[in-house]
Amino acid sequence: MQLTPESDAFAHWLLEVGSGQGLAADKSIKLPANIKMVDNTMDGLINALYPEIAGGPKPDHYFLDHTILSSKNDTVDDINHSILAQFPGEESIVIGIDKMIGVMQAYPMEYLNSINVSGLPLAHLKIKYGCPLMLLCNLSPSSGLCNGTRMILLDIKSRVLQCRILGGRHAGKVVFILRITIEPSAEDLPISLSRRQFPVHLAFAMTINKAQGQSVKHVSIDLHILIFSHGQLYVALSRCTSGVRIKVLFPEGSDDTRTKNIVYTEVLSSLLNHQFHILACIIQVVLEKEKSHL
Repeated sequence: MQLTPESDAFAHWLLEVGSGQGLAADKSIKLPANIKMVDNTMDGLINALYPEIAGGPKPDHYFLDHTILSSKNDTVDDINHSILAQFPGEESIVIGIDKMIGVMQAYPMEYLNSINVSGLPLAHLKIKYGCPLMLLCNLSPSSGLCNGTRMILLDIKSRVLQCRILGGRHAGKVVFILRITIEPSAEDLPISLSRRQFPVHLAFAMTINKAQGQSVKHVSIDLHILIFSHGQLYVALSRCTSGVRIKVLFPEGSDDTRTKNIVYTEVLSSLLNHQFHILACIIQVVLEKEKSHL
C-alpha cells in the first residue's frame, strides 16, 4: 500500500507523540484542531462513531471497523451500556455467581457483584442478539479464542453463548463460549474472589490498554478523563489507520485541544539500550561462526 502525504505526516506525528516530543511544561501536548468534535459531549462522541446504531442489524465488518476508547473500566462500561440501550432488540441480563475465597468475614452480595477490575466479566452481563463482544481470556488460541478476540453474539443460552469471530485468521468462524470460573489477581482486590460468568465484555467501546495490537478504521477517543500511564495517548491515537478518522472528546468546557501525554523517556532509553545489546550479541555470534568456517 502506497503512503499518501497525509498518512506519512500522520505516521511521523504519531512517532513524536510516542517519543514525548513537543511536550509543554505541564506534560501536555496539543492535538490537531480537526480531531475535536463540534458536539464535545459523550452523546456527541457516541453519535459521531455510531450514528445509525439503532437502525437494525449491522454487517460484521461494521463493528470490526469502529470502536470507542477510554482509559477507565467504569467509563467503558457506561459507554457500552449507553450504546446497548440504543441497539435494537430485547436486552438479556446474565447473572454471574460470586464467591469469596478463604475469607471469614461476610460481605454483602451487592458489594461482590459491584467489583469491576480488568479481565473480570461483569456480575450482571447485559447483552443483545447481534451485539459485539470481546473475549477476556485465552480459551483456545488455536481455535481463535484469545484474550481480545472480538465476536458477534448469535444466540444466548443459560450455559453457552453462540458467537461468530469478527477478524483475523478465524473470521467468520462460529464458536461457543461457556461459563467459566475466574479468580482475579489478589493485587487488584481487597479480598479473594471467584466469579463464574461468561468471560466476555461488550465491545462497542474498550479500554485503551485492551486495544493494544488492534487496528481500527474509525476511532473515537474519550479524553475527558485524562490518561494516567506511560504511552496511553500514543496507543489510543495509533489504533486508527488514518488521522482523519479520529475524533476526540475533551474535558467539558475545554476550548483547547491540549491533553496529557505521559511518556517516560528513561523507559524508552532503557528499551533501546537493551535492543542494541541484543543486536550486538547477535552480531558477535554471527562473526564468531564465520571465523570458525575460515
